Amino acid sequence: MKYVDEFRDPEKAKFLLREIDKIVAAIASERDRPISIMEVCGGHTHSIFKYGIETILPDAIELIHGPGCPVCVLPMGRVDDCVALAEMPNMIFTTFGDAMRVPGSRKSLMQARAEGADVRMVYSPLDALELARQNPEKEVVFFGLGFETTMPSTALTILQGEADGISNFSLFCNHITIIPTIKAILDSPDLQLDGFLGPGHVSMVIGTDPYRFISEHYKRPLVVAGFEPLDVLHSVWMVLKQIAEGRAEIENQYNRIVPDDGNNVALESVSKVFQLREFFEWRGLGSIDHSGVRVRDAYAAYDAEKKFSVPAIKIADPKSCQCGEVLKGVIKPWDCKVFGRACKPETPLGALMVSSEGACAAYYQYGDIEKIHETTDAA
Repeated sequence: MKYVDEFRDPEKAKFLLREIDKIVAAIASERDRPISIMEVCGGHTHSIFKYGIETILPDAIELIHGPGCPVCVLPMGRVDDCVALAEMPNMIFTTFGDAMRVPGSRKSLMQARAEGADVRMVYSPLDALELARQNPEKEVVFFGLGFETTMPSTALTILQGEADGISNFSLFCNHITIIPTIKAILDSPDLQLDGFLGPGHVSMVIGTDPYRFISEHYKRPLVVAGFEPLDVLHSVWMVLKQIAEGRAEIENQYNRIVPDDGNNVALESVSKVFQLREFFEWRGLGSIDHSGVRVRDAYAAYDAEKKFSVPAIKIADPKSCQCGEVLKGVIKPWDCKVFGRACKPETPLGALMVSSEGACAAYYQYGDIEKIHETTDAA
């Protein structure tokens, strides 16, 4: 790719749409429900709404957003743990910006900061390590979260901290894994899915082989997709083509970025520093076996959960907030009674309205809120 405009060409988009229409016409005539395709990654959800892709696809296609937003799936109790750490004496708590306003049961990190806690936004874990180097009299905790996309940078930071002998730096680890999540969705009785748009950023690290179980065991196609409008349309066409031909394979549309065998250097650093937890709690999905990682005992000195007293209390989401159902793709954001009313980007009740990859944030930012409310109120 030389220019991003190559992936936003209107004429190429029209061609892809004509081809999609042809395939859909053939598939839809033999079924009594929409063709359901889940985009696993929140980045795809935002691309789909930003470029109006959902509105130009045939009505027979239903795009369902998945749980591929790591901030959104963080349970409220883990946010409370962050606040508890941030409010400890002599503490600098560091985090990515999109986690600052995620509500806990008492307050968010942004509110804790307003009340005097030293909470700082960083752009990478290395920024947090540098803060620890510059403030040897303070403890510095980095809020590590994200799928396999961000795990390598966190792992390499811990290795760098060890090499530099920095003892006042630690990690509050909330990194999660994508494969058990997709399996949990496929095992859910609430959804009937025909195929997947696979996450591009995660796949850049893990490659395409880990998805083989989806095609081999569940007989569903998955196409690893890029994030530009032509990427998404091309990937939808690839999924539909497999369905029309009765195939279920793992294909890589994003091969200009994603190597089929992944990034071995990144995977080696992750394997060295982290190990799978027996289970991890997800917002809306409950406890999923082996779906999160923790710091290995060899690096326990850098594990905030071992270094400090963390409450680790499970907290239920507010009953009015339906983040769980939205995350599982069971309902659309506009089906939630508080969406766009009590729950807005300025006053979020749930994480999906906060994160840059959250489905509710995408629907709110790019959707017609007044029209949505007119439709839902009439229903």
